[in-house]
Amino acid sequence: MNTVLFVEQLLNGIQLGVMLFLMAAGLTLVFGIMNFINLAHGSFYMLGAFFAAALVKMTGSFALGVFLATLACVVLGIVVEALALRPLYKRDHLDQVLATFSLILFFNEITTIIWGTEPLYIPTPELLAGSVEILSGVKYPALRLGITGFGLLIGLGMYLLVTHTRIGMLIRAGASNRQMVQGLGINIGLLFSFTFGLGAALAGFAGMITAPLLAVQVGIGEPMLIVAFVVVVIGGIGSIRGAFVAALLVGLVDTMGRFLLPAWFGFRFGPALASMAIYILMAAVLLWRPQGLFANSRG
Repeated sequence: MNTVLFVEQLLNGIQLGVMLFLMAAGLTLVFGIMNFINLAHGSFYMLGAFFAAALVKMTGSFALGVFLATLACVVLGIVVEALALRPLYKRDHLDQVLATFSLILFFNEITTIIWGTEPLYIPTPELLAGSVEILSGVKYPALRLGITGFGLLIGLGMYLLVTHTRIGMLIRAGASNRQMVQGLGINIGLLFSFTFGLGAALAGFAGMITAPLLAVQVGIGEPMLIVAFVVVVIGGIGSIRGAFVAALLVGLVDTMGRFLLPAWFGFRFGPALASMAIYILMAAVLLWRPQGLFANSRG
């Protein structure tokens, strides 16, 4: 086996896992705290990429464009929560699924109206252009290393926010016992708005930092949403730590499966098995721990 290629695929799996964590962290917060199924979460991934593409072109700066696009995702998330989702909190999950599915269609159509059907592209930032020699004879794209690094920093920030701040204490308490938090006089509506805005920002940021790797087009959020749900189920609903561990597992299994399984089982069965690998992983984890890896953890 080519060692250089193996190491590159291993790093690609970590990079994918970090990006999936950004998606899944917001999703598990909203699901775990608000008990709300948000199928439109992937739309914020798509919109974050479109916002970044437009703002990077407008400002001429990747960093400034991403910063402004993140703020736009926060504002949009808070507005969507207040206008469209808040009336659904006391409804059952079927109503939430139908309403947020309609939001997917709405966001796809409004994005097409604004930006058209042609894909957009974000140039690689000059600082992250080229490759970095990480091992002797092993060069890896600086952009992918940057994505991994940014994602890990955001993950660390999320951990510190949830476990070492007052707002994090309220988030964990709201996930465990919403009625008790309300009884203590906490404005649960404001907490929900903050949580949803944070989730939208995380999903949008995932779309922004990976946008230079792919074509920014309508519909890119739905495939990511499916995998993010797999991560949440494996990690345990409401657990940031579970989302992180599960995201790395899913990223590595998916990437290494697509790299190794065709070689092991041939190109007739290998690709099919590779596409099933993360779902086989999910089934195995649920057989072992039906509530997920960190079901009792709120950190």
